[in-house]
Parts: sequence; C-alpha cells; structure tokens
Amino acid sequence: MDRAAKRRTRVAIVGAGPAGFYAAESLLRGEGDFAIDFVNRLPTPFGLVRDGVAPDHQAIKSVTRVYARILAREEVRYFGNVTLGRDLSVDDLRQRYDHIVYAVGAQSDRRLGIPGEEIEGSHAAFEFVAWYNGHPDYRGSRFDLSCEEVVVVGNGNVAIDVARILLHAPATLAGTDIADHALEALGASRVRRVTLLGRRGPAQASFTNPELREFGRIDGVRAQVDAAELEIDAASEASLAENVVRQRNMKTLAGYAAAWESGGDSERTVRFRFLVSPIEVISDGGRVTGVRIERNRLVALEDGYMRAEGTGETEVVPCGLLIRSVGYRGVPIPGVPYCERRGIFPNAGGRLTASATDDATVPGEYVVGWAKRGPSGVIGTNKADAAATVRLLLEDLATGVNCRRDDAEGDLADLLGSRGVRWIDKNGWGRIDAHETGRGKPEGRPRVKLCTAGEMVAIAGEAVRTR
Repeated sequence: MDRAAKRRTRVAIVGAGPAGFYAAESLLRGEGDFAIDFVNRLPTPFGLVRDGVAPDHQAIKSVTRVYARILAREEVRYFGNVTLGRDLSVDDLRQRYDHIVYAVGAQSDRRLGIPGEEIEGSHAAFEFVAWYNGHPDYRGSRFDLSCEEVVVVGNGNVAIDVARILLHAPATLAGTDIADHALEALGASRVRRVTLLGRRGPAQASFTNPELREFGRIDGVRAQVDAAELEIDAASEASLAENVVRQRNMKTLAGYAAAWESGGDSERTVRFRFLVSPIEVISDGGRVTGVRIERNRLVALEDGYMRAEGTGETEVVPCGLLIRSVGYRGVPIPGVPYCERRGIFPNAGGRLTASATDDATVPGEYVVGWAKRGPSGVIGTNKADAAATVRLLLEDLATGVNCRRDDAEGDLADLLGSRGVRWIDKNGWGRIDAHETGRGKPEGRPRVKLCTAGEMVAIAGEAVRTR
C-alpha cells in the first residue's frame, strides 16, 4: 500500500514499551489518519513488560496481548534492532515524520553516591532485573550467589521483586519465563537472608501492598520486622489518613512483626529495616563484605514531605552481595534535550522543551512514560500518561505544528537499507515469538527466551530487513 498517497500523518514512536504502545493506541483511536512507525533499540518489543516484570508475575505480562493487537494493525510498522543516535539521527526522523514521540523509558540507575559503591559485588537493581529477565545487554552479567547474606537498598516494588527472586525456591521459578542462565545460577544459590534498607519510615515506603503481602505466601520464607521500627511519629501518622495503600502496608508489616516474635523456623528470611541509610560499602580483598548504615530521623518539611536526616548512629550489616534499588534514570539521546539532574527528557505536560530551564517547546516532539515523568507508577499508569501527551499532539496537529523539516527522499526503510542496518520487522518478531513459545511448551513454560541479539536476528531469519 502506498502510505504517502493516503496522506496519513506520519508519527515515529521511539521505544516499544508500554508507554509507546499506549501512545499508539491513543492515536489509532482518534479521528486522525496516522501511519505509525516504532523504532526500538532491542530486537524484541514490549519493553519492561518483557525485560522488567518479574517472571513469577506472569499475569501482569498478559497485557502484551493488547500491544500485539496494536502492532498487528496495518497502520503500524516495527523497526527493531535500530538504535537512535547510532543507526540513524533525530534529524533523519525529522525529515521523514510529522511528529516524534520519545517513549524510551529510564534505562540506567541512580547512584547512592557513597564510598565503595563500585566495589565488586555491588550492583544496580536494574542490572539484576535485566539479567534474570534475559535482557540481551545483561546476558553476560555475573552475580555472586555463593553468599548467604544480601542487602537490597530501597523500599519500592523493584527492591521487593529482587528480594523475592533471590529467596524463591528455584523449582517455583522453573515454570516461568525466567532466563535459563538465571534459573541455573539461582539453583546453585546459597542466599538465605535478604535485608531491605529504607531511608525513611514504614509509613513512607513506596512498595504496593500486594507485592509486600507475597512474602507471607512463599514456602520456606519468613518476613522479619522489628516492631520498634514500626513506631511512627505524629506527622507520619497523619500522612496515613488519606493513603489507603500505606495503611495496608503498615497493617501487613505489623502482622509480620507479630508473627516473627511468636517464633518459628524458616529456611530463608527477608528482613525489612526502616529509617536507615547506607553510608559506606565495606570490602575485604576488593569484594563486598558489608554495608555501613546510619540511623535516620524524619523531619517534616513545609510541603508535608518527610525528609530523612542522619543521627550519627551507625552499624554494619554484613553481606556478600549489594543490590542498589534507589531509582532509574533516562539515558540521553544525541540531538534531543535532556535534563541531567532529573534523568528525564524535559517537557511541559508531554511536549518536549528546549531544556530543563527553557520551557520553549520543540515543535512536533513529545515524551511519554518514564522518560516524561521519571520512574513512577505501574504499567497501567502509562495509559493515562500517554493519552494526555497524545491530546497535546492532536492539538498541535490541528494547528499545523509539526517537526517535519526538508523532506528526504524515501522512507525509513530505504534509509536503513542504504546504511546496511539489519532491522527486524513485525514478521521477524513473530518468528522470534513463535520460536520462544515453542521452546517453552514442552517444559510447561510460557516461553524460553532468546537472550542475545545475535540469536534473535538469526531466528528472525528472512524477516530481518536489509533492503
């Protein structure tokens, strides 16, 4: 079909995770006539649903059925295994599209900024999660699971996921889509105790209650909470009044504390610590042996935020592995404004702006998802977020605002082909998907993942495009 002859508005969506698919869905539900091209760095689509959601949460991954229907639409093309800033430039897109939507997520980690953070045995949660999910960039990562004690810094759902995967009996993961290399390593793991460190109190913890309650249902695992650490000040008590999730968290934690005090045996333990911050990674022979932590107190600010301040009281928590789960950051793209301080692409409600200090909008360019607001919310949060950005795009479309510059001859497929870029289209992804699910079926697993880009390109076979 001659896409140009239909005079469709051409939109490039950079990134093929939840935010990108929800942006495409909003466009396709609107009154306009759009031709949408996904440009994705990895060969496979679906972003964090494939590479970030824990393998024991298969129900959450069912959302990919919605994304698959969007991808199957005639108006949508897929260019996988294509990196913006390497295989093509932003100007290449501006010459071929009316609008560009950046849906690139947050692909790196925030730092603790403490001595010893780079010592062997200290890892970002982003790396660990990507490793057990089979992300091609982290197939070769190595984690020392021969230790019995692990410390996870953070009190969000990612920290919860890390602790849960470390403590699960390998047999319970064997029926999931966890990467085979991770399943093998976890099968030989000697980890028996995971301690989660939260810099603020239990009333400020950001994990959601279903994830917290899971520790009460894992065979052979007990949750340990010191009842004294659940005592909160008046300001924290007041903050709970309108936050049902955190009320439920407090109730769950209180239940764990009572159960721990009543005694009982446990093969493996997850311990929740609050009002403590890591201030130094301890090592011996160049490897992590512990984390020095400082006790905190909470100080209420005028806006109601409860800030943690150190008291000077310290202790050392022993561990052989440290996982840092204190947030994700975006990765800059050459030619696209980026806010280094916040780790996002600066924007006004979703319209890309010239910089973090210059609110002049970049015509026809937009941001959705974590790249827009930072790493917050759950997968479903991206739906309303993307819809809000698309409304701005439609407003601009109605007034003639776009990013198109001097038209280049040929479309993106012609450009990539002329540069010898091996991209994977929808058919190629279909071959990969069928291969993975086919491997999983005899083992009673949803799929057995390919974990390197080379394997994916090979399986995609003739569907890999190099015009």
